[in-house]
Amino acid sequence: MKYVRDQQALNCFGARVRQLRLAKGWTQEAFAAAAGLEFSQIGRIERGVINTSISTAFVLATTLQVEVRELFDFSSLPTP
Repeated sequence: MKYVRDQQALNCFGARVRQLRLAKGWTQEAFAAAAGLEFSQIGRIERGVINTSISTAFVLATTLQVEVRELFDFSSLPTP
């Protein structure tokens, strides 16, 4: 089985999570606490360092009070 890693997608996902977090006025620390995740994990997700799980994506969306699909709406991000 081949491991798939799309760095551009990870960067866009992280940027979108950051965008939604900032729209709520949360620091990474506050967001991590609300989501029950490690602060460092939020930073790695937002920087596109880790390929996060589907389960974590659901936790992020629930904490941000958005639909999961909104985490993957990259249309509002600046083009690279």
